[in-house]
Amino acid sequence: MRDIQQLSAEARNQTGKGPAYRARLKGLIPGVIYGGGTDPESVSVDKRTLERHVDTGHFLTTLFELDVAGAKTRVIPRQVQLDPVTDRVVHVDFMRLPKGSKVRLAIPVRFKGQETSPGLKRGGVLNIVRHEVEMLCPAENIPAFIEGDLSKLDIHGSLHITDFVLPEGVVPTIRERDFTVASIVAPTSVIEEQRAAVAAASAAASAPVVEEAPAATGAPASPGSAPAAAAKAPAAPAKK
Repeated sequence: MRDIQQLSAEARNQTGKGPAYRARLKGLIPGVIYGGGTDPESVSVDKRTLERHVDTGHFLTTLFELDVAGAKTRVIPRQVQLDPVTDRVVHVDFMRLPKGSKVRLAIPVRFKGQETSPGLKRGGVLNIVRHEVEMLCPAENIPAFIEGDLSKLDIHGSLHITDFVLPEGVVPTIRERDFTVASIVAPTSVIEEQRAAVAAASAAASAPVVEEAPAATGAPASPGSAPAAAAKAPAAPAKK
């Protein structure tokens, strides 16, 4: 389960561009808390603290306990707006996660068993099709990652989503097919050799077959060859 980070915020009574601009001048980032069957609540968060969390690279999948004047609410960030020129955070949206709720999240994928994988031992290469998998997760049981086992995977073998042991209540949002998450492919050198062999075989199969034509009767003899026997003239009719 993911760790819950603590984050303090201040209630923001005024909304609109003017108050938001003045809040940024004070080192605060305006934000909104919504969802959970409760009216949206406008807040301000310390700029440096918020940017430090954003810079981790997984801010949008991090759970927070947001403390607003002593009232603590479990939330998850859903959107961060950046200044188009400076790339600095200018606004943030949080979604409440009350008990029993579920949320869609992109969960990172990790792997184990690389050291015993037959395919990797033979020089195969791990091809990761999905670095993250979108999951529907209970708010009380959001995994930090899902882990695939490569220990028995050979070259051309694949790990599908059904090969992963998922936490209780966590299900992929794609339910209609058993999609591939990773596979072990042959090394590039082997692939090139196989392609070259296939190309050579195809070229040999498609090459035209030249058959030697039989010599025609009466054809001129080639230089140095023996003269051909003269054709026998028909016999003259007998005189009575």
